[in-house]
Amino acid sequence: MARAIGPRSIQHGHHIFVYNNIRTNQVVYSLTRAMNNNASLRQLPYLGKKTVPAALRKDLWLPLASISFPSSSQGLTAFRKLREFRKLHETAYSLELITQTEGKHKGTLLGKKKRGKKLMDQKANSVADIAAVLLKQEDAPKPAEKVVAKRNVAKRKKGTRGSPPAKKDDGAQTVTEAQGVGSTEGVRIRWANILDAQFAETWPVSVVHDDLRKDRYAAADPTIVAEVPADVSKGDVPETVAGS
Repeated sequence: MARAIGPRSIQHGHHIFVYNNIRTNQVVYSLTRAMNNNASLRQLPYLGKKTVPAALRKDLWLPLASISFPSSSQGLTAFRKLREFRKLHETAYSLELITQTEGKHKGTLLGKKKRGKKLMDQKANSVADIAAVLLKQEDAPKPAEKVVAKRNVAKRKKGTRGSPPAKKDDGAQTVTEAQGVGSTEGVRIRWANILDAQFAETWPVSVVHDDLRKDRYAAADPTIVAEVPADVSKGDVPETVAGS
């Protein structure tokens, strides 16, 4: 007996949930509304003492944003890229980032504690990464259309030689792989604080920005369609964002 596929399996990859530590500004990405403790902790690199907690506290990790995609393949590709970019920010940084810029120790490296605190602050980088990933998807070449021809297999008569080959069905179907590559149409970002979008210099015009409804410690269910104000449209972001 086939097992029924639940809504969680169907929606896998359609949404990315971004969580932010309100004390350290660390960021984790999740494919589910509620953070998985073990999976989220694996995203946090060891940057010094007390930089990786033993467990995640729900009162410290709050939703930063949720990103909705028209296809799961596009969402999963973005999820993988965001984690790669975040890994680079925390492991392949320049020495200038962890160098004293003032005082009598100017020009020397920060101490371990200050260095860890500096590298944990990934909120601004994460917002800029989201914009960069979406811009890259928008500029990517669109997938070529694949023509799928349905063939009717003709049974050969037994003992008959020279029977005609099977004919192709006249009604050939044209199927376009909707992977979201080459377009950000249908992408929607819901922000806990929409002003956080200004951490990125520019956004794709087709991306819709909206407010994120909070559901206690987890992001609101993105599959529940809320009433959209008339003034919310594609590319709508605060003037400080659009003009940056």
